[in-house]
Amino acid sequence: MEKYGYKFSFGPWNIHEGADPFGPPVRPSVPFAEKLAILKDLGFDAMQFHDDDAVPELDNLSAAQIRQQAGAMKALLDDHGLTAEFVAPRLWEHPMTIDGAFTANDPAARAYAIDRARKAVDIARVLGTDLMVLWLAREGTYLREAKDAVRATQQLLEAVNALLDYDPDLRIVIEPKPNEPMDLAYIPTIGHALALGMQSNDPSRVGGLIESAHAVLAGLDPADEMSFALALGKLWSVHLNDQNGLKYDQDRSFGSVNLRRAFNQVRVLDENRYWEIGLVGLDVKALRTQPPELAAKHLRNSLQMFLRLVEVVRSLDRQRIDELRVARDYEELDWLVVQALMG
Repeated sequence: MEKYGYKFSFGPWNIHEGADPFGPPVRPSVPFAEKLAILKDLGFDAMQFHDDDAVPELDNLSAAQIRQQAGAMKALLDDHGLTAEFVAPRLWEHPMTIDGAFTANDPAARAYAIDRARKAVDIARVLGTDLMVLWLAREGTYLREAKDAVRATQQLLEAVNALLDYDPDLRIVIEPKPNEPMDLAYIPTIGHALALGMQSNDPSRVGGLIESAHAVLAGLDPADEMSFALALGKLWSVHLNDQNGLKYDQDRSFGSVNLRRAFNQVRVLDENRYWEIGLVGLDVKALRTQPPELAAKHLRNSLQMFLRLVEVVRSLDRQRIDELRVARDYEELDWLVVQALMG
């Protein structure tokens, strides 16, 4: 399989049991080692991690036990010829973070969040990655008056600085999302994420991760969000998927809803040599209707869609595109792209 220099990743949560807010699981759990085998067999290169994907129940473990379990996970990755792309602290499921993590009104909850994130840094070190993703899931409110948004933004900056100070080699990528699970999120777009990073103690170590569906939920085009970050040298990771309108976060297979939108994401990444910058991460979920033995096709489809669109992007007549831009004949340019996508 020709991968055109790209490397790919997904997280263990992308092979899941199919539960949703209105129904229980419909597929059995898949052991982690089997997920690694699937990842390898499908042509992926790296696994994405939450801290407790690598070290379960880490809140109940000593620092030595955390390092030991992380080391065992690193050995498992090595056995499969895989790497860890990043580690993200899971700061949205613990009872302490009901009101947020870094921006909770309770100082004890904020202290817990910093401590938990530092443990994630320790795990990342052992797994051999310097990259941490901050998806600020509960950093927001259900009621605007419930928090001081100015102070909350300052608290987010303080948390980023605390992590940068904790490990001088750590790089942080902030993953914006406008809503869900919080109704009103403080970091809804890549512009917010990068502005926060530029105010940190070391802006050179803070970048962004753009997820396709999150951009759509903000009413924005993912390719434009990626372009903005690329222009500033700050697009360090992506989570590709698709989204059917301004609904809940659907994590549909990449390109399965809006092929033109997927094409433009690949075009922006490929024209800017993203394969030299970071991995192509997928965050896609199998449809709930998929039987267990068929519940990895969303990953296969998304990877193949990306590579097929790379071929389409590279097949375009660049001189013809330049001519049409000069002539402002955008209808003809539109037709050129449509023809390419139709094969």
